Amino acid sequence: MNVPIGTSGRAIGQPLSFRYGDEQIAFERVQRSLATGKVLIKVHPDCRVVVSAPEGASNDEVLSAVKKRGRWIHKQLRDFRKQLECTTPRQYISGETHYYLGKQYLLKVIEAPDQVQCVKLLRGKLEITARSKSTEKIRRLLTGWYKSRAEETFAKCLNAMLEQALWVTERPPLRILIMQTQWGSCSPNGRITLSPHLVKAPRECIDYVILHELCHIAEHNHSERFYRLMNQAMPHWEAIKARLDAMALRLID
Repeated sequence: MNVPIGTSGRAIGQPLSFRYGDEQIAFERVQRSLATGKVLIKVHPDCRVVVSAPEGASNDEVLSAVKKRGRWIHKQLRDFRKQLECTTPRQYISGETHYYLGKQYLLKVIEAPDQVQCVKLLRGKLEITARSKSTEKIRRLLTGWYKSRAEETFAKCLNAMLEQALWVTERPPLRILIMQTQWGSCSPNGRITLSPHLVKAPRECIDYVILHELCHIAEHNHSERFYRLMNQAMPHWEAIKARLDAMALRLID
């Protein structure tokens, strides 16, 4: 199943669950922002299962649709749980590795109370000069650096992808916003929002997410037309999406 990046919604009703084998799998039902007959399922890297469904669909209808995808949901949960077992919380100390454009860089923290605080990509390392080595201080400085790099990188990637997205007649507005469960989204009026965490991913993954949202300008739903546009502009997008999904837990703090 191709799980959409830009699906969003508001919660309606209580959490639901279904049994697959020996496991009771809980999921959250949210209302689709666009009223269609389709139920969309997304398994997040933190193992939350979110199901977007039309407001008019009954819980029984939603459960029936989810059970049909039980095997796929179970596999996604199993894969993400394996990743979580190997993931340790970041401490923002020297020697730690952090990603930028798909590559890993060693973090070097320099405590210098009298110097200007800054982050530099220098000789294969992310060098942070700070007044103190507190975890929160280093995290804020690095987060700010990622956001700055994201603004520049995403603007360039958007320009490049617009050359392939011939259905887009005007350059859409671009916003950078931290989203823990989405790489990107496209509003009904065509504004594209991207997570700064995405700048940690390889360039082709950034291009894929931007193209995904550009396709939503022409087709808000994940319809046949939507996937036809994706295939025309990026024939191997599914492999790129799989690569990004596999990296998700390493990229999102």
